[in-house]
Amino acid sequence: MPGFVLQVRPRDDGEATIRVGFTVTKKIGNAVVRNRMKRRLRALARDLLPVKGIAGADHVLIGRQGGIERDYAALTAELSKALTRAASPETASDQRPREPRVHHGRGKGRGPRGGAHRQPVTPPQEPA
Repeated sequence: MPGFVLQVRPRDDGEATIRVGFTVTKKIGNAVVRNRMKRRLRALARDLLPVKGIAGADHVLIGRQGGIERDYAALTAELSKALTRAASPETASDQRPREPRVHHGRGKGRGPRGGAHRQPVTPPQEPA
């Protein structure tokens, strides 16, 4: 599992500047751990985006659980591979956008056994 997820979206505004954003959720750890992960992501972006980034696009790096323990060289190789993949014509933005995912499983509080939406069952009353 990679130490981060890369999302790239062309802006189509005619500017060639490369913009970048970073996010690390609370699931990763406390503020110290999240800030450390963001520092690592910033260093990666500083090293690789000027060389391999897509001009005129927004890049977002989302930190994942394994990113803190992962070696910096491994993270660099992963980002390089991700940027190469994002720049390839097969993953261009002119493809049809994906349909939203539909969850068919039983989530919290749903289904026949209960949940907030369940109405109390009242026995049928006979006419008087």
